[in-house]
Amino acid sequence: MGIFGSKAATGDVGAAPPGRGASSAVGGLSIIGVGMTVRGDIETAGVVKVEGTVDGNVRAKQQVLVAKGGMVHGDIETREAVIGGTADGAIRATERVEIQSGAAVNGDITTRRIAVAEGGSLNGQIRMGDQPAPEHKVVNESKAEPRPGSPPPHARPSVPVARVAVPPRATMPGAGH
Repeated sequence: MGIFGSKAATGDVGAAPPGRGASSAVGGLSIIGVGMTVRGDIETAGVVKVEGTVDGNVRAKQQVLVAKGGMVHGDIETREAVIGGTADGAIRATERVEIQSGAAVNGDITTRRIAVAEGGSLNGQIRMGDQPAPEHKVVNESKAEPRPGSPPPHARPSVPVARVAVPPRATMPGAGH
């Protein structure tokens, strides 16, 4: 048996390691290491693990992992996103998003399932389920100028607002005021 073993002789070089399916061998794992900065978009059929910094969008068919201390300044598009560091941008995951304790996400998330650990930070809107993200469009656009002195039109909040009804103070009969 030579240095390369018997597999080189049979032409079986590049076969998936034992215990791994062919799909993981095709996609592979790409690591942006600690202290490394990538400026530009990243795209892979496999998994991307970010331990350093990415200034650009990250697209991985299988999974995007942002490790503790890792940063992504751009959008993330994948099947599953696990955020342990910082993500500044939108996250679109077809299956699930996990925000770990100490992680920070500053952007909108679209996914079927989400898990946010205690201590995880999320600043943005969440869209869940199988429906695509809604398009923002003006429903009733009026070209008329508002009348002077009239209040500006009010936009409806994107999050339901709880209203608390407080009854007016009633005076007790016989209580002299």
